[in-house]
Amino acid sequence: MKRVVITGMGIWSCLGKSLGEVCESLYNGKSGIVLDPLRKEMGFRSGLTAKVDVPDLKGVLSRSQRAYMPEQAKYAYCATVEALRNARIDQDYLDTHDVGLLYGNDSAVEPAVRAVDTIREKRDTTLCGSGAIFQSMNSTVTMNLGTIFHLRGINLTVSGACASGAHAIGLGALLIQTGLQDMVVCGGAQEVNPFSVGSFDGISAFSVREDAPEKASRPFDRDRDGLVPGGGAATVIIEEYEHAVRRGAPILAEILGYGFSSNGEHISSPNVEGPSKSLRMAIERTGIQIDEIGYINAHATSTHVGDTNEAKAIYNVFGDRKIEVTSTKSQTGHEMWMAGASEIIYSMLMMKNDFIAANLNFENPDEDSAKLLIPNRRVEKHFDTFLSNSFGFGGTNATLVVRNIK
Repeated sequence: MKRVVITGMGIWSCLGKSLGEVCESLYNGKSGIVLDPLRKEMGFRSGLTAKVDVPDLKGVLSRSQRAYMPEQAKYAYCATVEALRNARIDQDYLDTHDVGLLYGNDSAVEPAVRAVDTIREKRDTTLCGSGAIFQSMNSTVTMNLGTIFHLRGINLTVSGACASGAHAIGLGALLIQTGLQDMVVCGGAQEVNPFSVGSFDGISAFSVREDAPEKASRPFDRDRDGLVPGGGAATVIIEEYEHAVRRGAPILAEILGYGFSSNGEHISSPNVEGPSKSLRMAIERTGIQIDEIGYINAHATSTHVGDTNEAKAIYNVFGDRKIEVTSTKSQTGHEMWMAGASEIIYSMLMMKNDFIAANLNFENPDEDSAKLLIPNRRVEKHFDTFLSNSFGFGGTNATLVVRNIK
């Protein structure tokens, strides 16, 4: 099997609009979570959200290109520009090579809502605008990135709920390992508008700790009361190792293992067996000893059942080994379709800069989280291998193991 390496990264997040800004936020324990008055006016039970600015692409992209892009495609465009630049890939290269595209996205709600509102109010479908269909399709991100950057390899949206971004990277790695692609642009994107998460609020999925937004997301803490929605986009450039060497690419890390599973049970409540299987599969495919893994970026979203069962799954696999486990969602909220990709970047930034960001708001462990090493303060630590979990509705699970290359 061919080796798969990461050669570029880019991000647009509530923690920053570049890798440098995000790294600084992680290091300093900055929270990107705020209280949004508009959500309260709309009747939301919780007005908490991560704050993500929608980029202004006037003067960057043409009017017609912008007309096809909902907010998450704009986030993804900015993240991909940074990733391609850092991977030293220009448009000439993209025009002359078959570069693939796999991106996680599982909703495009706001454009659909606005189009339907227009039809109902005006009774004239032509007033929806020419871009409405492309904005409202689930594959909107890959449609837009594929045409803007002239990508000619595989072009596919991965819809795997909150594991979408991780599955996109894992599937891209498989394509490279089997020789079907030399390079794939991978990532995940999530819209941040209120329409996209109203139904989540309706089932009381969100924290209501509105008096202190930065304390609302509390992964693994005994007193957690729900997740906080977030979003943005994250892009990683992955390619075959020898291909990267030949073109003189900056080789940042190697993807050693991709594990996956399905719980096969309840549509929203996770179990322990499915995640445990995903972790074991990823680790077995690495060919390394489990003790070489120096950090675990947990999926933990700050929900009672989810965090409990993930803590049990991690303990099932790692036992009493004292490996730092944190959830960066304590700073970002749950970035949903983006999270599997962004958390690879967050972990990469920590690995490259010898620290582990604090699991914010972890004040009181419960019975299961007490068995794990969960630091609530930043840890200065060198590590060369990490594992990242992503789990989603429907019982889809994805785990990635990544090793540093200096």
